[in-house]
Amino acid sequence: MKQPLTTIASWLKEDGQHLERITIKGVSIDSRTVGKDYLFIPFRGEQVNGHRYVKNAIEKGAAAALWMKDEPNPPKDIPLIFVDDPELALQKMARTYRELLDCTVIGITGSNGKTSTKDLVASVLSPYYNVRKTEGNFNNELGLPLTLLSLEEETEYAVLEMGMSGFGEISFLSKLAKPDYVIITNIGEAHMQDLGSREGIAKAKFEIIDGLSSNGMLFYDGDEPLLNPLVEKQQNIQRASFGYQAKNDLALKDVHSTAAGSDFTVTGIYDGQFTIPVYGAHQVKNALAAILIAKEVGLSTEDIRGALSAASLTDMRMQPVIADNGALFINDAYNAAPTSMRAALSFLKETPLRPEKWVVLGDMLELGDEEKAYHESLSSQLADAELKGILLYGPRMKWLYDRLQAGSLKSKLLWSEDDYEPLINELRRNTDADSVVLLKGSRGMTLESILTPFLQETNT
Repeated sequence: MKQPLTTIASWLKEDGQHLERITIKGVSIDSRTVGKDYLFIPFRGEQVNGHRYVKNAIEKGAAAALWMKDEPNPPKDIPLIFVDDPELALQKMARTYRELLDCTVIGITGSNGKTSTKDLVASVLSPYYNVRKTEGNFNNELGLPLTLLSLEEETEYAVLEMGMSGFGEISFLSKLAKPDYVIITNIGEAHMQDLGSREGIAKAKFEIIDGLSSNGMLFYDGDEPLLNPLVEKQQNIQRASFGYQAKNDLALKDVHSTAAGSDFTVTGIYDGQFTIPVYGAHQVKNALAAILIAKEVGLSTEDIRGALSAASLTDMRMQPVIADNGALFINDAYNAAPTSMRAALSFLKETPLRPEKWVVLGDMLELGDEEKAYHESLSSQLADAELKGILLYGPRMKWLYDRLQAGSLKSKLLWSEDDYEPLINELRRNTDADSVVLLKGSRGMTLESILTPFLQETNT
């Protein structure tokens, strides 16, 4: 965003001081990352008052700041716009700037796979268009406005991730971004404690259509029975389904793991063979949404095939890492819920990449009253996977450990409540170039800490 400060004040319908002859070239809510000629937006919370860092932000290059009207002692020598609520001001700026942008917006939500789908969509479009995407986890009521305001006027496609924890949040983000295309990846169990049921999660995710343009299009997981009745109620929306089942508009067929990633065939409204440099049939399913978007905007089969084969995903999403002892780690430690956990375990069972297979599983969080049952439910899949070792981390994984102790896997088990070292030592003693190790857990478990010691030699 490059706008005169006076224009931004007019968007907000607010007064300020020293506004003339200043052009804003970006927006930040963190004084540590503020850039030259940025507008700094301070927030006032219980622990931190961002107004204390306004002068620091100016010293680092910011051109101006917002200032809450009821915050005392505004600095007299700094360009300021006075507002009642900085968060609402940020959102109003983003809403107004979105109206000025002549770009196609793609909104993505779902319980699992949002970030991977975002990366795959951006990867397939980027060789041919000016594309921007949500960075990191900037997918909420603060992050999405910041992403919109970071878009250049020359942006042709904006790929925006939309997250939530409760009802109404996706609706708000969708109405703010006004997407031309929307994607719902799947319906899992994350946020069960806030939304009560998978039916509630489905309804909350489906709010993404609330801001969809009148001639827009919905792409959705057609394998998910909870989505189908919601889709059928929206007869006026163009839609296309994707998934494993042959009834989908774009269906997966013949998925094969290779040393380089995954080969697969699609049938339906589009036929072709493709490769992505990512492991896991669930990641291939995410690629279907990217293929549908690419087809819709007019890319050829060869265009799509070439772009997908070079796709790049955010770290810790089925990320292959060779350890210093030769073992292959599959780092899928960014997050976990029962659906994604089962998908990752299915990959490990089926992959021929290495003969000796290990899992390191961390707690799954935010599952509500059924969390014990969800953890214990993994036992049957682990029993069928022919694993060399099962390492469990976190207090909730004790439920799974106890369940497995009662079966035939007792000799393969190790559990640690809050210390990574026993698990690291076990892997160090027993894994080598014949081993593949899956790391999977919720973000709060930071299972990548188990991988770090295995990279010290290769990183020096």
